[in-house]
Amino acid sequence: MKLLILGGTVFLGRHIVEIALARGHTVTLFNRGQRNPDLFPGLEKLRGDRGAPDGLAPLQGRRWDAVIDPSGYVPRVVRASAELLAGAVEHYTFISSLSVYADSRKPGIDETYPLSQLADEAVEAVTGETYGPLKALCEQAAERAMPGRVLNVRAGLIVGPHDPTDRFTYWPVRVARGGEVLAPARPDYRVQFVDVRDLAGWIVSAVEARLAGAFNATGPQDEATLGELLDVSRTVSGSDARFTWVGEPFLLEQKVGPWMEMPLWVPDSDPDAAGFSAFDCRRAIAAGLTFRPLAETVRDTLAWAATRPADHAWRAGLTPEREAELLRLWHTH
Repeated sequence: MKLLILGGTVFLGRHIVEIALARGHTVTLFNRGQRNPDLFPGLEKLRGDRGAPDGLAPLQGRRWDAVIDPSGYVPRVVRASAELLAGAVEHYTFISSLSVYADSRKPGIDETYPLSQLADEAVEAVTGETYGPLKALCEQAAERAMPGRVLNVRAGLIVGPHDPTDRFTYWPVRVARGGEVLAPARPDYRVQFVDVRDLAGWIVSAVEARLAGAFNATGPQDEATLGELLDVSRTVSGSDARFTWVGEPFLLEQKVGPWMEMPLWVPDSDPDAAGFSAFDCRRAIAAGLTFRPLAETVRDTLAWAATRPADHAWRAGLTPEREAELLRLWHTH
């Protein structure tokens, strides 16, 4: 199969490329050449800015069996890509997000739940408020251009090697460092995430099968908790970490930022908290999505994190100084 990847050098995209190549597919990359341009030196690389006038020109007159789009955020850009490729490919995979839903105020949200909307659909600035509605509009733009031939992968938190966000990586690395670890809320706090390699493998399989429609795609198959993640991280790393579970009122009082400063945690007081880590992914699981053991994800994440520079600037998680101060205040409050 001849595949065109729009992007393909960052996190999910690079794992999709690796798995597609391992399965014997021919891959062409189309991107601006700005991020990890030396990856995959043996592949055909077309250069262009898909958001610029005539930026898609290198794709004109070419044919592939399918295209995978992990780099679309603005409906105008996705529409242009899908319209240009409608006659050049049989199938379009768009990497969307669970953020497309109008809210997450109840557990068990499936693909039929109402989608988020923008009051002004001309807005293109991607922010925390517009990200989800823009992804929803991107889905619709691709479907209009290629009706019945679009797979919309509504991914949740994607984790594992080469994750640029640090939202999951913080926890295995922090636990491996040992000592007293500040943990939010309670051990049975529910979490959802999917190993990037599991998601990438399923996406390639879905493209091979010409799967179409929307699929919630996160994991694991059985309910997971933050306490389990921390325990597995301690076992895998062999550290002496001990966990101090700090209550939500204290965290809010100290203005600890949910999700980024305190990864994987959203306060129970948040109206969207009930369903935030409880999406229904049975449709994707029935279509072949599987999940490796958590210990494997933790082990491989730690191994990859160890290859980064010692002065790596963390994008998520508490700094050691902030954690130490919060623990001091917790023990004396």
